[in-house]
Amino acid sequence: MMRKLIIPALVIIASILAAVTLMATNPQLELDVPAPVPPTVRVMDVEPKSIQLTVQSQGTVEPSTESELIPEVSGRVIWMSKSLVNGGYFEKGAVLLRLEDDDHRSSLRRAKASLTRAEAEYQHARFEYQRMQSLEDRQLASRSQIENTLRASRVTEATLQDARENYAQAVRDLERTQLKAPFTGLVRHESVDIGQLVGRGSAVATIYASDQAEVRLPIADRQLAFLNLPVGHRGELPLDQQPNVRLSAEYAGRMLEWSGKIVRTEAQIDTSTRMVHVIARVINEDQVVPLSVGLFVKADIEGLLVDDVVVLPRNALRTGNRVLVVDDDNKLRFREIETLRFYQDDVFIKAGLQPGERVCISPMQTPIEGMTVNPVFDSDIAAG
Repeated sequence: MMRKLIIPALVIIASILAAVTLMATNPQLELDVPAPVPPTVRVMDVEPKSIQLTVQSQGTVEPSTESELIPEVSGRVIWMSKSLVNGGYFEKGAVLLRLEDDDHRSSLRRAKASLTRAEAEYQHARFEYQRMQSLEDRQLASRSQIENTLRASRVTEATLQDARENYAQAVRDLERTQLKAPFTGLVRHESVDIGQLVGRGSAVATIYASDQAEVRLPIADRQLAFLNLPVGHRGELPLDQQPNVRLSAEYAGRMLEWSGKIVRTEAQIDTSTRMVHVIARVINEDQVVPLSVGLFVKADIEGLLVDDVVVLPRNALRTGNRVLVVDDDNKLRFREIETLRFYQDDVFIKAGLQPGERVCISPMQTPIEGMTVNPVFDSDIAAG
């Protein structure tokens, strides 16, 4: 009985001693707190430079000169040029339309006959007046006879002048039976055909000049500050104050470009959009491809040249017109800056940064003043 009690007791005591021994010889674990790893951020060096500001706009090409083709005499259409169709091209001075001229030729012949008769009567009246003067010198004619011949001479002179004007009018009317192009251009719309009777003053076609084209470009009031335009100027701008403009459009599967000038501004402000419109003019003779009327184009207008401007990505700007600057100890510092303008994906900064400073351009959720970071330049990332 005693044996059954002693053996289990010895086993329990041995287990306890073994456990105590293991606990006594177990190595002590030391608390190891890892050092914080600073976040890696992209930075850019501050490099002030001169920037040529650009203002963007868009508009539809319009003709610089457009007019109605209107006959100055009435008549029936007997001939039309092949160019007198919608979209037809013509040269300056080309005959576009002829009207029936039989009546005008008859009027010209009658005016010619009247002129010949008036010249003969005037020559006779002058001869009579001179003859009466010679008789008066010899006291063979009375004063009343002299006055009658003088009056007759003046009447025939007035008749002659009237006959000359009628003849000149008949010549002009005959010439006006041919409608000639006042400039080189294209036909926008024609509304006449062979055999049609047209009246004096009725439009038969709409034509426009093709030597140059204009684009009406809307500009926001705040954008005008970036253009070198004289304030309050009326009419066309002086040549030395006309900003350059580059127009572009995708046409027929190609990207085309044209160069021109801003030639004037409109004095009034659009009440619906609060925009000021400037007029860009393109001389088609100077272009590789002529600028077509009706084309929708984008415009880049050359603005002011500004010195000491820092260009940063737009995402580098933080709340409250601030940026994050990385100091020499690789710590973040908030810096207030003064912006000049936003342009596409960039922000132009005119004050608040010094040359050589590093600006953080990485997006950060909760940046903290004095936070340690690991700055990396974009060039280093590209090389890596």
